[in-house]
Amino acid sequence: MKLEVKEINDVAVMIVRGKLMGGPETISVHEQVKELIDQGTKKVVIDLSHVAWMNSSGLGTMMGCLTSLKNANGDLKLAGVTEKVKSLFMITKLITIFETYNTAEEAAAAF
Repeated sequence: MKLEVKEINDVAVMIVRGKLMGGPETISVHEQVKELIDQGTKKVVIDLSHVAWMNSSGLGTMMGCLTSLKNANGDLKLAGVTEKVKSLFMITKLITIFETYNTAEEAAAAF
């Protein structure tokens, strides 16, 4: 799995590539969000357009990222959620908790 962070205006966009199936790579996503918070970033978009699949560990990581940002008076939006991954969010009803957008640019503009 690879992580890339770019900025659109004052919004940090994390592009995740690979699978979110638990283990060190999944933990690194949450750690990156915590680093962004420590640097003063309050608005984060996680771009999942390059994530083929995630399991419950990946969902837990998304919840952890959202919670960390909310606790820091920030917010998280998701972008590019593939149909396969979106089905997992729908089955677990977590789709009602996350704001999702087609592109990272749309998500960043929504802040």
